[in-house]
Amino acid sequence: MKELGPEVRLWLRKGGRVVGGKGKVELLLAIEKEGSLSRAARKLGMSYRHAWGMVRELEKELGAELLLRRRGGREGGKSLLTEEGRRLVRWYGILEGALREAVREETFWEALSTRLSARNRLRGVIESVELGEVGAKVRIAVGPSTVTALITREAAETLGLKKGDRVEAVIKATEVMVAKP
Repeated sequence: MKELGPEVRLWLRKGGRVVGGKGKVELLLAIEKEGSLSRAARKLGMSYRHAWGMVRELEKELGAELLLRRRGGREGGKSLLTEEGRRLVRWYGILEGALREAVREETFWEALSTRLSARNRLRGVIESVELGEVGAKVRIAVGPSTVTALITREAAETLGLKKGDRVEAVIKATEVMVAKP
């Protein structure tokens, strides 16, 4: 039993449908590294047609162009990720890394059965988000009061916190965390 361990797979969903996962993200990463859809497909052991279909399907589902393409010729074609493509790959990596790390943590399995009590959650609306180099100051209107949470900049960016968002201030001992319902 010692060699058994958990594994998680992250799927990206839109409108209740799965639009992609690790395979499509690995293809995008390979395209960026190789500078070519054709070379990326070859490296991943798939046909160019299949790889091209995967990219087109993902672009259609997301409604965004993920590749900058230059057709072949004497010098051959070139493909690179657009800013949107790089953002998708970066976001997926953050989510997948957090999931992997959480599953490896022994306390994760204990926390599955732990529920926060209602008195530890204060629902409110973000009044302001001030991003610093490392941290972020989030002011949340909770009824007639304002709660200020100091969180990491990375957490604020990952949650996409902005003025007007409905959030919950989660009180843990002397800390205030922020969660989006």
